[in-house]
Amino acid sequence: MKTIKGPGIFLAQFLGDEAPYDTLDHLAEWAAGLGYKAVQIPCTPKLIDLETAAESQSYCDDLRGRLDKHGIAVSELSTHLQGQLVAVHPAYDNLFDGFAAEHVRGKPAERQAWAVEQVKLAARASRRLGLDAHATFSGALAWPYVYPWPQRPAGLIDEAFAELGKRWRPILDAFEEQGVDCAFEIHPGEDLHDGATFERFLDTVDQHLRARILYDPSHFVLQQLDYLAFIDIYHDRISCFHVKDAEFRPTGRSGVYGGYQSWVDRPGRFRSLGDGQVDFGAIFSKMAAYDYRGWAVLEWECALKHPEDGAREGAPFIRDHIIRVTPHAFDDFAASRTDRAANRRILGLPPEHQGSRGEFQ
Repeated sequence: MKTIKGPGIFLAQFLGDEAPYDTLDHLAEWAAGLGYKAVQIPCTPKLIDLETAAESQSYCDDLRGRLDKHGIAVSELSTHLQGQLVAVHPAYDNLFDGFAAEHVRGKPAERQAWAVEQVKLAARASRRLGLDAHATFSGALAWPYVYPWPQRPAGLIDEAFAELGKRWRPILDAFEEQGVDCAFEIHPGEDLHDGATFERFLDTVDQHLRARILYDPSHFVLQQLDYLAFIDIYHDRISCFHVKDAEFRPTGRSGVYGGYQSWVDRPGRFRSLGDGQVDFGAIFSKMAAYDYRGWAVLEWECALKHPEDGAREGAPFIRDHIIRVTPHAFDDFAASRTDRAANRRILGLPPEHQGSRGEFQ
């Protein structure tokens, strides 16, 4: 078994205009000071020049060297925003347009082509950085129809997933060429938002081995999905892990759908680590038992607590939940070397060279 790596921290929620949140170097120093061992880097020009990283080994070596000075590694790169733009239903065009580079905004076809290229560049950059997994979103064509009313036309969801698979297949092939897993965060708002939709997607890409999962239990709490059983079912596809807490407290007024309320007022809301309902002891135990080899990365989102406090508390929380796996069974002190003859005697069986009546063969 392998001990989970960590703690890491996803930088997306902390990036800002003032130090220490303004540059990758400052963020690395800040994260190290809190006890983190790695950063998950969103592919924004403020933190990484993706085109250069995809082409230049010296650029990537320099980036890693700058982080090494602070004792910080790169856990993964992230193209959540670019991945979202691989598939956008027209209902969300305006809302998602700000995720794109300025020169493709308002141009859905050009925006999609740009997003596809960005994710492919991230595959190459990941390889140059020595990474074996990448974090992203799938985007969504079917999400407006998640609730089956009005009645969906026959074949609508099949058509949406066929198109989603068509768009992602060449991207997954690009990840295969680089030897990097493409881990989709299973997330409401994406067409891949639970196990059933992930399986449907796998069918459209011929069970592509690079189509993997970014596991985040908080999104399952809000959907009322069994986040522990999910690990049992899909552990061999999990390549990334966001450690994020959540709670779900339904009322007589509102439940899973949230009543269009703010995050503070919704029955299901994200919380800082330890403030919600997620059983992280059970999660880390399962991840260790299933030999998860990646990083445990804090993604901080909380409707109540200040982000600086969430980040400060996150590193020791993750560190204390990581199980340093045992190199041998707890009862090895009583073990003896294999002795087949002795085992047969214990079972009341004759030696192998004797017949059933004690006759030598």
